[in-house]
Amino acid sequence: MKGKHLLAIHDLSAEEIDFILNLADRLKRENKEGKSHEVLHGKTLGMIFAKPSTRTRVSFETGMTQLGGHAIYLGMNDLQLGRGETIADTARTLSRYVDAIMARLFKHQEAEELAKHSSVPVINGLTDLHHPCQALADLMTIRERFGKLRGVNVAWVGDGNNVCVSLLEGCSLMGANFRAACPEGYEPPEEIVRWAKGSARKSGAIVEIQPEPEKAVKNADVIYTDVWVSMGQEGEAKKRLEIFKKYQVNAGLVKKASPGVIVMHCLPAHRGQEITDEVIDGPHSAVWDQAENRMHAQKALLVALIKGGL
Repeated sequence: MKGKHLLAIHDLSAEEIDFILNLADRLKRENKEGKSHEVLHGKTLGMIFAKPSTRTRVSFETGMTQLGGHAIYLGMNDLQLGRGETIADTARTLSRYVDAIMARLFKHQEAEELAKHSSVPVINGLTDLHHPCQALADLMTIRERFGKLRGVNVAWVGDGNNVCVSLLEGCSLMGANFRAACPEGYEPPEEIVRWAKGSARKSGAIVEIQPEPEKAVKNADVIYTDVWVSMGQEGEAKKRLEIFKKYQVNAGLVKKASPGVIVMHCLPAHRGQEITDEVIDGPHSAVWDQAENRMHAQKALLVALIKGGL
C-alpha cells in the first residue's frame, strides 16, 4: 500500500482493509500497554482544512505525534488557494515538502485533482461524497464489538450522505449486511449503490435502501445515524428538519433492533434531533469508542501509506 492514495473506501480491497484494521488493533493495544511506535520519525503530514474539524484535526495530529512524526495544519488562510493558486500547483509544491497530504475539502473533485498532481499519498479527510477515514474507524469499532464484520447487520437511519456512502462501501466489501432507511430523494447516489450491490454479491452481503426506519433496524446489530443538516446545507435546515422528523434514533427505535445492538454516530451530534440524549449516553452507545478509533485507524493508514507497514 506504500505510496497509494485513499480518496474513497472503494480504492481499497477487502484484504487491504483487513491489513489496516489488524494494524490499527495492534497499535491501539500496544499504545495502551505503553509501547512506543515512532515508525514515522522524521516524516511530515500536511493537513489541508477547507472545512473546520475537531476529530479529524486532533486525531491525525496526535496520531502523527505518537508515530514520531509531525503534522502541519494548513487552513485556507495559510495557503495560496484563496488567492488563485491552483490545486494542481499546491499539490506539486506540498509534495516537495511533506510525506503525505490529508485534505478536508468541500468538493470530491478537488481531492481527485490534488491526488492527480501529488507525488505523495493523499488521504481524503472528508469531501461532499466520501469520508473513508470515518468508515475505517467504524469498521474497526464494529469488529471490536462483534469479533467479525461478515454477517453483522448494520442499519443506517437518516441522510444518505458521505458517511453513509463510505460505510456502505466498506460493509459491502467486508461482508456486513447494510440496510439503510433514507427519505425519498435523500438516498446515497445510485452509482454508489450499484457498485456496493456488485461488491456485496462477491462478499455475500446484503444491501438494501428503503424509506422505513423500523424495517432497517429489525434484527440490527448496529444502528448508525448522522446529522440531518451537514456543513454547507444550512440554507436547507428548515426543510430537512421537517423531512427527517421520523428518522430520529430514540429508545423506541433501539428497542426494535437486536438486544445487543450498538448505536453509532460519527459526531458532532445534534442531540434531540437525529439522536436523543438517552441513546447517545446510554448502554447501547459505542460513540466514544468510535471517536477514539478514528486516531488508531488513521495511524494504521498513515503507517501503511507512508512506510508500507510496521
